[in-house]
Amino acid sequence: MSAAGYLLLILCMGVVTYLPRMLPLVTFSRRKLPPWFVEWLELIPPAILSALIAPTLFTQAAPRVFVLGKIELVAALPTLAFALKTRSLAGTVVVGMLCYWGLHYLM
Repeated sequence: MSAAGYLLLILCMGVVTYLPRMLPLVTFSRRKLPPWFVEWLELIPPAILSALIAPTLFTQAAPRVFVLGKIELVAALPTLAFALKTRSLAGTVVVGMLCYWGLHYLM
């Protein structure tokens, strides 16, 4: 592929990445959204985060096996409690790392 082809490919990838982010902002920025829709939209980030984290916390190995005693899950419980109590992102990250490292060192 030539340099012009690569440049066109990168430009097209940028457009395809930018449009799905820009179009909803332009479309919905001037409209009043119903309260139920706004509440529904607020649930999307926790749902995506849960979908990303759950396999790491509850499963193990290539053929997914359900495991409850993983270090990640045990470390996540006090981290979750700290996060719910303090609502501090930086503190939650530090507590999570300390819990994981401490449990990893002990086991």
